Amino acid sequence: MKLTSWGKYPRIETALESPADTARAVARLEKAETLIGRGLGRSYGDSALNNKLVLSSLRLDFMESFDEETGVLVAGAGVSLAEILDAFVPRGWFLPVTPGTKFVSLGGAIASDVHGKDHHVAATFSRHVAWLDLWTPATGPIHCSDTENADIFHATAGGHGLTGFILKVALKLKKIPSGFIRQEMVKADNLEAIMDSFERYAALPFTVAWIDCLQAGKGLGRSIFMGGSFAEKDELPARYRARPHQPPAPRALAVPFDFPSFVLNNWSVRAFNALYYGRAPKGLSKSVISYHSFFYPLDAIHNWNRIYGRRGFTQYQFVLPKETSADGLPKILKAIAESGQGSFLAVLKLFGEQPVFDGNISFPMRGYTLALDFPITRKLFPLLDRLDSMVLECGGRHYLTKDSRMSGEVFKRGYSPALDDFLALKKRLDPEERFVSLQSRRLRITG
Repeated sequence: MKLTSWGKYPRIETALESPADTARAVARLEKAETLIGRGLGRSYGDSALNNKLVLSSLRLDFMESFDEETGVLVAGAGVSLAEILDAFVPRGWFLPVTPGTKFVSLGGAIASDVHGKDHHVAATFSRHVAWLDLWTPATGPIHCSDTENADIFHATAGGHGLTGFILKVALKLKKIPSGFIRQEMVKADNLEAIMDSFERYAALPFTVAWIDCLQAGKGLGRSIFMGGSFAEKDELPARYRARPHQPPAPRALAVPFDFPSFVLNNWSVRAFNALYYGRAPKGLSKSVISYHSFFYPLDAIHNWNRIYGRRGFTQYQFVLPKETSADGLPKILKAIAESGQGSFLAVLKLFGEQPVFDGNISFPMRGYTLALDFPITRKLFPLLDRLDSMVLECGGRHYLTKDSRMSGEVFKRGYSPALDDFLALKKRLDPEERFVSLQSRRLRITG
């Protein structure tokens, strides 16, 4: 069958199988010669693609137990974040860390070690995983945590499915006073002003900014900052106070077909950015909105990836150390603006300290991360190669979950020295290189 990921690039011919339960999954794993695991397919590039077999966890969608005292949920790797939210927000619990989409499986969230708007206070998803059960070729099923088989646990977090197949997870949820966010929004004229906003509102648990990446000159990096925290019951509009954990779901829309490639161009993106920036109120504005709107605005538009047309798109996400961000970000934004290949979905976040473990190749580091969507065109990859060099010169690196074209040398420079320990553990757990992705071959992680 033809298979691709969320970016719709690349597209390959392969076999996709979804075992009905854990026992069948293990039986299939024992027989497979080469494969990679997959959840909901929301990685953007080729980290969950294999030319022979892609093994889906989606039918491992059981919720086994929940401890009301500790907030620990034990569930199959195929359970989605959306299913967890639907089940537990009405009971007053929320995810400890969430990416910008809830359509991610538990296994996928760990394999990518996803981050959210609260990285500066909560770090990454794996920091809230009590334990996981993993199948590897060398060990079979194995129980892993911070204290038991810790080296395997840390390599699996952010290891993009290359250490083995995640079967079951214990995740620590957090108590919330309501399902609404008290949001503070600031309109910033340029990059310096938005970076100042991140510093000024650092006490807020959730911070993020939309950034206009096509502006140059004095308006370079003009942005809209959004910070927030969960609202208390008495802060809600009166009509919601009786049911504070049940905010209204957004009206679902859908993109019914692939847009023609000419729709997204320099002029249309500039027009969208000007409209989006212009509609934001000046200065500081405050509001109370549902968690759906704050965390998952794009989830209300099903199949939004079709906007980028049949060729697909890539999301280019990098992080720069905080010490080099003030100098590096303007240069990178200027290069993007001059190329005329800007993105209308450009998101800036400030990461906090990231725990460091041997063999852990998780993406974040203390500093600023920028994510941009680019339609696939003939002009794109030379631009991204140039941006790669600029990121590396600043001491930064790239997010593998979004990557579909980075070179092995760029990857190695960004992730050393942790990469050496990861590769050694990979060889021990998977000596015959059975867990292989298109990405792992391209980056020379596997042969």
